[in-house]
Amino acid sequence: MDGASPLHASDAEAWLLVSQASGIGNRYFQRLLAHFGTPQAILRASQGELQELGIPQPAIDNLLAQNLREIQPSLAWLAQPGHRLLTLAEADYPLLLKQTDAPPPVLYLMGDAQLLSQPQLAIVGSRNPTATGIDNAREFARCLAGAGICITSGLALGIDSAAHRGALESGTTIAVMGTGPDRIYPASHRELAHEITESSLLVTEFPPGVQARPENFPRRNRIISGLSLGALVVEATLQSGSLITARLASEQGREVFAIPGSIHNPQARGCHALIRQGAKLVESAQDIIEELGALLGALEHPTSAPDEISAQQNLETDPDYVLLRQALGYDMVSVDELITRTGLTAEAVSSMLLLLELEGHVSSAPGGYYCRKDTLASRSSGREST
Repeated sequence: MDGASPLHASDAEAWLLVSQASGIGNRYFQRLLAHFGTPQAILRASQGELQELGIPQPAIDNLLAQNLREIQPSLAWLAQPGHRLLTLAEADYPLLLKQTDAPPPVLYLMGDAQLLSQPQLAIVGSRNPTATGIDNAREFARCLAGAGICITSGLALGIDSAAHRGALESGTTIAVMGTGPDRIYPASHRELAHEITESSLLVTEFPPGVQARPENFPRRNRIISGLSLGALVVEATLQSGSLITARLASEQGREVFAIPGSIHNPQARGCHALIRQGAKLVESAQDIIEELGALLGALEHPTSAPDEISAQQNLETDPDYVLLRQALGYDMVSVDELITRTGLTAEAVSSMLLLLELEGHVSSAPGGYYCRKDTLASRSSGREST
């Protein structure tokens, strides 16, 4: 596995004993570290010293017990190839996450740890998105990852998995888990998780053996937003957990982006609420790259990425796209009518319309109706006149 050398066994034991002592959460751990300096010094502290720091008595009892049996599953997990424990004291602990309120003192990693130092964007959204939402998440992730931004999400169903898969097509992704590193949730994402460990990174603050629990996922969301320069919400209802990630990102001083949708789509209402609250409305991956600007450091920001140039050329010259544009008028026309006019399959027409809409060449209306915007024609005539 790429990255720094693993901790010495005794150091790992000390970090695990403190972090897994029941009642010692992130805040108490930070308080103890600030006072004693190292986990080893914490473990040598007396009951009186711990009481003076305001640590609750049950937590003190658990800490003083130094239950080695409790941490054996973690030590066994760490002994496997490609597994690493990253602690708050190490130089390669991600700076943005360290700057958040009560960052996790330890992270369990599987994959390329160096990705934690890369510029990241969180992409989150509904577990039950529309087909358009899935396509948007995958395409935004693919374009952004291709531009050098690591895509961070939560390995959940729906938008999360679409974002991970899109990112893997052209770059890298980080999946933050709400379980122990030995528990993939949902189970249907085991193959996706394996793909991520092969070229990217799985991260969790939970030790091996921890199952999926509702209270784990807000903590996972805090890490997702904490690692990232900003968060993009693709689709979300007003009750979506993705809005928690967006709120956390805002509280952490990160940018929040949202993709607008139809006023008739319940999955768009969370995004619209975020936009009303100040989130930045985005229509393309380039909108995000330009907005993040200097925060991306050495990342280059071409006015048109190579993939986008290629896609533009395909839209202008591909025979099927030419046929579809000819079938579109300036009045609204249904998808069924376009299928009849072009002879193309329903799947092909729907996919092509989505890309044309994303690129700003067609407008849509509720009920599956579309009309053309003569962007391509104007660009072509502009080129011919120069």
